[in-house]
Amino acid sequence: MKELLELLEKDCTQPIEYLAAMLKTSKEEVASQIKRLEDEKVIVKYQPIINWEEAGEDRVTAMIDVRITPQREVGFDAIAERICRFPEVVSLYLMSGAYDLSVMVEGQTLKEVSQFVSTKLSTIDGVISTTTHFMLKRYKYAGVIINDREEDHRLVVSP
Repeated sequence: MKELLELLEKDCTQPIEYLAAMLKTSKEEVASQIKRLEDEKVIVKYQPIINWEEAGEDRVTAMIDVRITPQREVGFDAIAERICRFPEVVSLYLMSGAYDLSVMVEGQTLKEVSQFVSTKLSTIDGVISTTTHFMLKRYKYAGVIINDREEDHRLVVSP
């Protein structure tokens, strides 16, 4: 199962025949495993990695460090669940260190992201403080180098 998940994580567009050959099993077995993993929510979603800059779309991404006061009996979860419901929020993580939550937010403009922080995020009961870091350029995302311009320097091997 781990090998199948690793193959899908690298490239979920590979045909079942390829996956079956790599795993040395049948197409039916691979299809059955994938269906089971989807049903059990081990595989949550298939999502492409898009270079929006190359697509001509301007987007503003910010990482926001949030300090919160944990609530009795639910800790950080209640506030985190509330924050993750905002459509501007792309990712949300509980962190160790100086801040409790790390929130990734996307918007069309700096002003849009700033307004989200000042009017929605920082006004939530239990939020003590926020620190916003705007992303200037994305070099690598989900294990993939964006705009990989490095040439292959390996020698050509011929028979």
